[in-house]
Amino acid sequence: MEVVWFKRDLRVYDHAALTQASKRGKVLPLYIVEPELWLQPDMSARHWNFITETLIQLREDLATLGQPLIIRVGNVIDILSEFLHAGFIESIWSHQETGNGWTYDRDLKVAQWCRLNGIAWHELQNHGVQRPIASRDGWASKWDQLMAEPPSIPPQLAPLDLEPGPIPSSANLQLSPDICPQRQIGGRRLGMERLESFLNQRGENYQQAMSSPLEGAHACSRLSPYLAWGALSMREVVQATKFRQRTFDANAVNWRKSLRSFSGRLHWHCHFIQKLEDEPRLEFENLHRLYNGLRPAEPDSECLTAWASGQTGYPFLDACMRSLNATGWLNFRMRAMVMATASYHLWMDWRAPGLVLARLFTDYEPGIHWNQVQMQSGTTGINAIRIYNPVKQGYDQDSDGIFTRRWVPELSAIADTHLQEPWKAPNSSVVLGKSYPDRIFDHLSAAKLARDRIWSVRRHPDFREEADRIQSKHGSRKRTSKTRKRPPTSQQLSIAFES
Repeated sequence: MEVVWFKRDLRVYDHAALTQASKRGKVLPLYIVEPELWLQPDMSARHWNFITETLIQLREDLATLGQPLIIRVGNVIDILSEFLHAGFIESIWSHQETGNGWTYDRDLKVAQWCRLNGIAWHELQNHGVQRPIASRDGWASKWDQLMAEPPSIPPQLAPLDLEPGPIPSSANLQLSPDICPQRQIGGRRLGMERLESFLNQRGENYQQAMSSPLEGAHACSRLSPYLAWGALSMREVVQATKFRQRTFDANAVNWRKSLRSFSGRLHWHCHFIQKLEDEPRLEFENLHRLYNGLRPAEPDSECLTAWASGQTGYPFLDACMRSLNATGWLNFRMRAMVMATASYHLWMDWRAPGLVLARLFTDYEPGIHWNQVQMQSGTTGINAIRIYNPVKQGYDQDSDGIFTRRWVPELSAIADTHLQEPWKAPNSSVVLGKSYPDRIFDHLSAAKLARDRIWSVRRHPDFREEADRIQSKHGSRKRTSKTRKRPPTSQQLSIAFES
């Protein structure tokens, strides 16, 4: 049989591996739950719960085609070996995966097992990430060509005499309890509903509203978890967006601007994942090596806990982290701010707070996540240094205080005038250090110290040579007429950081 191994592609529509395998013979659609993967420090129960909901619907969709999804729990090679010895494997089909370091190593082992056993493993391109590439030259045009191709149509499948197998719970996988009451629910149908409502109702003010954590929760597409785990394909989102753009009349100014902005961020989605595909070490190491050793290897555990739980004494920063804990989502600018605060104001190495955020984001996509974490920590060597002021961001992005008060109710006695700086309120002594914590850092002095430290590296005589190498390998190839375009900033984030 042709084994179709589902990974981060939990759908039947526009699933090239499924369609191609069905042309070769009987298909065994397989999802393998890997307990060791779920013990990795970047994985969490909210991820698994979203996947579980998506797997339930995938099983139903495959059953409609003729054969429900087969689920097995264990080591991939052990399970494939069992199917091989039972005479079930002719070849294996899957989409290429750019996951975390653990899945990268696992795929190397699977490839070796296939070679030793004479099994052909067909890995097809899942979205715009290209493998392998010698250069980024022409990358964008190839992305456009791929996105313009017709989507793969789900095939009819022959039924198999195999037990489908249960879907384990997060407790079965020994995942820590993860209370996320407002998490997005998984499954392709809800993803399609999100896409339809964004393109036809919610997205009109996307360009203006996406910077606000309050307005952005409605105006952003909210497609990122469905793309991250493959309930939707990038191609179908791109094509649906282009179709919608062709329907606007001359008066739809906001719609035109918003979907043009959204379309650009769909490009950035794959642009960032490509970086991890080309340089897997950036999940663990500073992209620019001169930053090695700049920050302490281990974070202050009390500061990390206070930051992660929204107890820093900075109301807007705390509101963002509490919202993220409860919803699994945060808009792009606030993702940049919370990471920058951990890296600059608290002077943590990006790996520890990056792992916290990886576990909290329902839409965790390693290729996007670790690039953005390094960008907001200033260690890429090619991006602008942006040290967000958590007080100013509160005034700018939550001027009426609605978002802050929703998530930090302890400040109900503090007047609106001092909401973002409660230490300046006449009654601060009644609240601070009692129902709400005192500040764990001074944002102005901490920012100045961080700026001096980070720029001391940039002034190093060897800095530019390494930065040019990074830009040559990973940077966008777009150019202006006279000068090279600046690398993407925090306002050019990929879809997982804005939708």
